[in-house]
Amino acid sequence: MSDQEFDLTVIGTGPGGYVCAIRASQLGMKVAVVEKRSTHGGTCLNVGCIPSKALLHASELFDEANHGMKKLGIKVKPELDLPTMMKHKTDTINGNVSGIEYLFKKNKITSFTGLGKVVGKGEVLVTDEKGKTTTIKTKNICIATGSDVAQIPGVEIDEKTVVSSTGALELDKVPDHMVVVGAGVIGLELGSVWRRLGSKVTVVEFLDRILPGMDSEVATQFQKMLKKQGIEFKLGSKVTSVEEKKSGSKSITKVTVEPRDGGEAEVIETNAVLVAIGRVPFTEGLGLEEAGVAKDNRGRITVDEKYQTSVEGIYAIGDVIEGPMLAHKAEEEGVALAENLAGQAGHVNYGLIPGVVYTYPEVATVGKTEDQLKEEGVDYVSGKFPFMANGRAKANNQTDGFVKVLADKKTDRVLGVHIVGPMAGEMIGEATVLMEFGGSAEDLARTCHAHPTLTEAIKEAALATDKRTIHI
Repeated sequence: MSDQEFDLTVIGTGPGGYVCAIRASQLGMKVAVVEKRSTHGGTCLNVGCIPSKALLHASELFDEANHGMKKLGIKVKPELDLPTMMKHKTDTINGNVSGIEYLFKKNKITSFTGLGKVVGKGEVLVTDEKGKTTTIKTKNICIATGSDVAQIPGVEIDEKTVVSSTGALELDKVPDHMVVVGAGVIGLELGSVWRRLGSKVTVVEFLDRILPGMDSEVATQFQKMLKKQGIEFKLGSKVTSVEEKKSGSKSITKVTVEPRDGGEAEVIETNAVLVAIGRVPFTEGLGLEEAGVAKDNRGRITVDEKYQTSVEGIYAIGDVIEGPMLAHKAEEEGVALAENLAGQAGHVNYGLIPGVVYTYPEVATVGKTEDQLKEEGVDYVSGKFPFMANGRAKANNQTDGFVKVLADKKTDRVLGVHIVGPMAGEMIGEATVLMEFGGSAEDLARTCHAHPTLTEAIKEAALATDKRTIHI
């Protein structure tokens, strides 16, 4: 039994949880965290965002050396050293998770390792891997346990041949052929990694488009770019079975794909299947049902505007509640919750949560899509500018893509910005700040941008809303 009492105990130390804990400590609270893994950082730092970006970056350089450098007058013949590339990924993970451990010590946060469970008002039971239990007394509890992989009924993920995003980051050799189930962010990012390293990649998507929820024009143009890179797409299709067959000393995996609306099935032979159809809230074993914490019909914990659940003193943030399953969204909620508990006015602007796809080129978006504005009947103007007409993009031989700015026709306030192109994930920050302060397309167009930079394309797209672009 623990004789320590805390103001806040956070279960889960992913981006939402660890940021919430740090901010609460900064505000004078005595804070504990509970983490089931031996390392902090949750899915994002251990088996998600961070390791995938390490491999995306490394595979981009490999692909550039193979295909892009020759055009710049650099002749090289790169050789893939997959173990070293994987070591880079592991070193990146270790550096980040050890950083969180340091931050906890710096902020005097007490850390417990084991499975956390709510066992009563103001009590959390922690069970470690040896079965030893510790009871934490606490005024407030924050559930920040993140999400888990969504699975296809009847398809077993063994993390060897049929893999989730976790297994796709651990493959010890480049698959000859990888079938990716799901054309969302995770599937396209990891599919891109293995395509660059030499795999044939086929993406199967239930819908008639890739990147559900993003601007449809962006998705259509981006799909064309990925097809040029060699990724094949089977849209409006579903995987109905995955079977592993032995052929002598080799094993072949057969994936049965059927048209979504009926028709003849197709069998694809492959040696790697990545299941990337989404993620679901992770709330198993937390004792929430016994505690009376309510959930919605999708298994998400329901909370009020202050992130309090149906039980007083129990809060939830991040992937376990409604909203996009993004690390930065969870972080903002963690800060807002800590500030609310301290009597401040914590707030998250859910209309301005940027989204990024870290492929090449990158896709980045913030605010409303053109599809949403049409559905809502908003009178808007659209301005586009291609990177083909941007001087820095030409110099870098990175001319694929465009910037699109959407603004209210009457007020000129920017309602959405969508970028397909190099460094899109970095550039979207400019648009997010502008929109946070209610900026107009004219504000963006009148702001001096350094030359030559890729960000000049954002300025030109803003000018295009008033049909006065300079360079096209």
